[in-house]
Amino acid sequence: MASYRYERDIDPKDLQPRKQRQYTRKERWANWWDYNLKWVIIIGIIVVFFGYNFIGQYFFTVHADYNVAVVAPHYLPEATQTALQDALAAYGEDRNGDGKVVVKLNLYTMDFGNEDSDAYLDMAGTTKLSTDIQGALSSIFILYDPAGFQQTTGTLRYLDGSLPQSDADSDWWNMVYRWTDCPVLAGLDLGDYASDAVQSESGSSQELMSRYYIGIRGAWNKDSADLLAGGEELWNKLTAGAVSTARAEG
Repeated sequence: MASYRYERDIDPKDLQPRKQRQYTRKERWANWWDYNLKWVIIIGIIVVFFGYNFIGQYFFTVHADYNVAVVAPHYLPEATQTALQDALAAYGEDRNGDGKVVVKLNLYTMDFGNEDSDAYLDMAGTTKLSTDIQGALSSIFILYDPAGFQQTTGTLRYLDGSLPQSDADSDWWNMVYRWTDCPVLAGLDLGDYASDAVQSESGSSQELMSRYYIGIRGAWNKDSADLLAGGEELWNKLTAGAVSTARAEG
């Protein structure tokens, strides 16, 4: 039982239940923000991050209409790359409906059969090229060493459109044109390239490209054919009037 002294000191007003305070709308909002501000910030950052990536991917990323691979043991000058992409685009069509024609060069640095080549560059080039081939990304290949490329990948088809048999990859010269065999390619205005931190030489981009060959990959199944759709038309335009002078080495 509570003592007399304790009961004596109690004010009757203290025994009455306190009236619950009614907060105004402004005060309720202020309290809500105090307790939840950090979560709003975190969620906002997540939304902005994913929104930025989505918008960037679909609205600000340039989507190529055509993919063309360049496989060579050495660096292709930036000026040559840019001029070549622009020049090839003039023969293409706006296949994705974005209002412009874009040809993307996929560059793979590989030196087939050279034991003195840079192993790390070859490994990186092999990995990227394998991904390209497996995914049927590039339909046209510009090659410095078509013999090494075909022996390694078995990717090219014959110039007459037929596909090589598994034991017929050695006749690579029936699968490519020399760059100079193609009036369209040999007539492209590619300008000049200058020396830079990677490229020690300077000169004519057209002269540089004259050392290359061009071939088109084969499609051995419907999925590959669908992915490579469009490359055939560009190939026909670029090789119009071409007569192959490629020959077996030796």
